[in-house]
Amino acid sequence: MSLISDARTWAHSHEGRKLIRYTLSSVISTGVSFLSLLLIFGVFHLWGEVTSTVIANSIATVPSYYLNRSWAWGKSGRSHLTREIIPFWSMAALGIFVSVFGASFAKHLGNAWHLHHLGQTALVLVANILSFGIFWVLKLLLFNRLFHFELEEFDEHLTHEEEQEHIAPR
Repeated sequence: MSLISDARTWAHSHEGRKLIRYTLSSVISTGVSFLSLLLIFGVFHLWGEVTSTVIANSIATVPSYYLNRSWAWGKSGRSHLTREIIPFWSMAALGIFVSVFGASFAKHLGNAWHLHHLGQTALVLVANILSFGIFWVLKLLLFNRLFHFELEEFDEHLTHEEEQEHIAPR
């Protein structure tokens, strides 16, 4: 019971809220990527594994940007080119680059195992999810552990939200 209480307390903490919002934004964008890849490669077979993966992940970066910007970071209005757009899209491009390796590996395995399209689709989808997961962990480690990266605007947004929670009656 103490573990549940500790988890609930952490989830309402400043750090907990940051990680939960970041994680949920990633989960939603991963779902968009998964569905896009399933349709583009699996159902309609428009392109090969690698091209389909690049296109699906590019589609998913749009909701990812807006979810992170508005919900997780609490920003509104026009985006700032050098503080928001370039860093986000640079990381997105790096994530897509990582997913290309996963798609290439899935293509290689599918050919080596002589998989039919359904099996190849499943393999490509799994490789894409694993690529997202690996890249997500690497980003988290890089920003939060190695450099103790903090977004001041995000911290200000959460601090204001936390203050309102303490003021508002429950």
